[in-house]
Amino acid sequence: METPVGALEAGRMTATTATTATASAATPATTTATAGGAAPRVFHPDPAKLRRAVERRSVATLATVSGTGRPHAATVLYQCVDDALFVSTHRDSRKARNIAGTGGAAVAIAVRRLPVGPPASIQFQASASVLANDDPEIVRLASAGRLDAITGHGELDLDGGCFLRIALPARAVTYALGMSLWHVLRNPLDAAGEVDLRMHRPTDARG
Repeated sequence: METPVGALEAGRMTATTATTATASAATPATTTATAGGAAPRVFHPDPAKLRRAVERRSVATLATVSGTGRPHAATVLYQCVDDALFVSTHRDSRKARNIAGTGGAAVAIAVRRLPVGPPASIQFQASASVLANDDPEIVRLASAGRLDAITGHGELDLDGGCFLRIALPARAVTYALGMSLWHVLRNPLDAAGEVDLRMHRPTDARG
């Protein structure tokens, strides 16, 4: 018995629709690049997870620039308190001098989830300032124990010591954060993201 052409076409359409739905369900929402070279769509990680990642880490790369445009980068130990990162350093250090002169900095935080493969990362530009060890804000936070992670080796009594206060901005960019390692390895050009850092307050009152 011959099958009507209309039934064949309907069957093809149904099969095509089912295949497309299955493929869409298996493909991360961030993957939009095609063989034709379409630009990847920016991924938006969960703001709460990103905030926790910042709070739970303590090491970052801090980039600054001098008044004459000479760049400088250094690995620093930080503590996240409310909407700022605090770094203890010496007032004569290059990073402190640069921030005092320009009022800005950039930060990159590596977020390693596995011992193998590339780490995820969080990057942002921010306003920054230099605070003396006896600045009222530093005294208040230190008295409340909220700077313990960066003041355990006599930093508060360091002659010429100071703190860098780096305000968390409204926007941060990410790489591979919130994605599976498999997705990143398969689509390394499709792993960029951005998120509002201040959509969530700190999860730990002590930073």
